[in-house]
Amino acid sequence: MTISRIYIINRGEIALRIIRTCKVLGVQTVLAVSEEDKTSLPARIADEVICIGPASATQSYLNIPIIITTALAAKVDAIHPGYGFLSEVSELAKACEENGITFVGPSAEHIEKMGNKLIARSIAEQCGVPILRGSSKVHSVQEAREIVEEIGVPVMLKAAAGGGGRGMKIIHSLDNLESTFESATAEAKAAFGDGSMYIERYISNARHIEVQVLGDQLGNVVHLGERDCSTQRRHQKLIEEAIAPNITEKLRENIRQSAVKLAEFIKYASAGTVEFIVDQDNQTYYFLEMNTRIQVEHPVTEMVTGIDLVEQQIKVANKEPLAFSQHDIAFNGHSIECRINAESVKDNFKPTPGLIQSWNIPQGPGIRVDSHVYQGYKIPIYYDSMIAKLIVHGTTREHAIRRMLVALDEFQVEGISTTIPFLKEILNRSEFKNGQVHTKLIEAALV
Repeated sequence: MTISRIYIINRGEIALRIIRTCKVLGVQTVLAVSEEDKTSLPARIADEVICIGPASATQSYLNIPIIITTALAAKVDAIHPGYGFLSEVSELAKACEENGITFVGPSAEHIEKMGNKLIARSIAEQCGVPILRGSSKVHSVQEAREIVEEIGVPVMLKAAAGGGGRGMKIIHSLDNLESTFESATAEAKAAFGDGSMYIERYISNARHIEVQVLGDQLGNVVHLGERDCSTQRRHQKLIEEAIAPNITEKLRENIRQSAVKLAEFIKYASAGTVEFIVDQDNQTYYFLEMNTRIQVEHPVTEMVTGIDLVEQQIKVANKEPLAFSQHDIAFNGHSIECRINAESVKDNFKPTPGLIQSWNIPQGPGIRVDSHVYQGYKIPIYYDSMIAKLIVHGTTREHAIRRMLVALDEFQVEGISTTIPFLKEILNRSEFKNGQVHTKLIEAALV
């Protein structure tokens, strides 16, 4: 492997995850940390640590000039961005290329094109992947009104440059169109520096199903199955599973092949996720977006396929061909992931940073915990509230649910509030147990 030294410009569990795979591959790790993260668990096990700035992400993990400068000084071969932060910022990929550093991810062109939801939507349409009825960029309230009148309510206003639920608003009536349009535009502008909006038909009885794809630099593309990410709150995923329950095999195969078709069409090289929305009333599916990075929920795919996705990212970046074809990929059992956040559910999911006084994680067959937390760790106020991902594997979905409930019972955290009790409540709901998941399940549970 020509990549022998990787600079990891992320924090928390994903930084730890990347370090561990690098060690297996015999690749040296250099970790970028903020002042706040100098004593973190990833910093303890990385081969080398470089402090890149204060706790504020804008001055550290999002600072491209300092990242490139320190990467060159550390003489690294490659940069791995993880997820979040700079993982889908094309300027970083461009800066890597300009400075002779391998970017562990897709090309800057793919990040830029697929990161713009309107361009991505157009690409999907070009290669014959179904898209929701909708609009191109909307420039004014009046233009939005004309489009909504043509499509009919309900519709979804979406940020063209966005993701993670920011800048997304549902319009049920033309009466509140103007105020909703203005607030969505302002939110998108604040979050992404671009207030551009577009409109899509809104599906009320919806499933969120995404397909993991993997492509190499020789044009080979495979899928590693789909994940159901419908169990979410305010467009933020809480529980993910692989493979998706309660869909026909024909629909499953069509969704998988559409993802491969799109990745092949753009000659995608790296790990990526093609996201779809499924209209459960009509058993139809439509392209939503493509994430050009490793996903938070990638472990459920690893659990059912046995394939290390971070390893594959690194090998593709090293210009190695995929070592397997679609025919070689088999799906074994069922996997579920629960995101455990430092949040108080009773206080409207308010973050609860603070000192971890006790930390006892579940163990046993089919249980995996991805976390950077330990007893005595102080959760900072500056970053995302996720403190762990609990992943289980079972022979069947029912088995996986039972195993997850046992694991959640064993997961003991003292010193802060977490979402563990709420996750157990969701898993015990009859709709979830029966595989009747949908994007409004969490809202129903909170009523």
